[in-house]
Amino acid sequence: MVFRRRNPLTWRQWLAQSFWPRGGWGRALLYLNHRLRRLPDPPHRIARGVFAGIWATFTPFFGVHFVIAAGLAWAIRGNLLAALIATLIGNPLTFPFIAVLSVELGNWMLGHGGEMGAMQIFTALGQAGAELSANFWAIFTPETASWDRMGVFLDRVFWPYLLGGAGPGFLLALAGYRLTLPVVTAYQKMRSRRLAERFERQRALREAARRATAGDGEGGDA
Repeated sequence: MVFRRRNPLTWRQWLAQSFWPRGGWGRALLYLNHRLRRLPDPPHRIARGVFAGIWATFTPFFGVHFVIAAGLAWAIRGNLLAALIATLIGNPLTFPFIAVLSVELGNWMLGHGGEMGAMQIFTALGQAGAELSANFWAIFTPETASWDRMGVFLDRVFWPYLLGGAGPGFLLALAGYRLTLPVVTAYQKMRSRRLAERFERQRALREAARRATAGDGEGGDA
């Protein structure tokens, strides 16, 4: 399996490597590029998968980006694994920029005033999640459900994020598609050529060995 590790990470190691992968982000990006190029699928399907994965990271559905990417890849007949790999463009370093861009653009499109920084956005997300959890448990207790924070979150964060992230997400996903297609095409052609050359060398060696064996047999009979 592509994502299986010989020694599973602890949650602390996973959290640390989410911010700074082992070997640095440069090495991590090279590894992802290597994995994408070697996927056993036509280039256009891999590029569609990359498109789906990148676009999914610009949605406000945190925690289910894999599911959204997989569904979108299936809908456009893209490579599922490429879509899952491409979602890694959304990580703890990039999400604050993605969130601020999407929410600010969405609020501007909706005519909402005021600015929201990354801390405000993720604080609102956490508060909405806590309120949703509390209201769920209120069903089984005498507590009264309250939706004040959820209303603010939907109005100021969720809907602006969903609307504002669609455009930039599409453009970046399209750029990912355009970059992936020629890279994977060139790599697969080069790999096919190398495999053909290797096969021809092996065939020539086998043929030379067969002739040498046949010559030794004729010499022995004489």
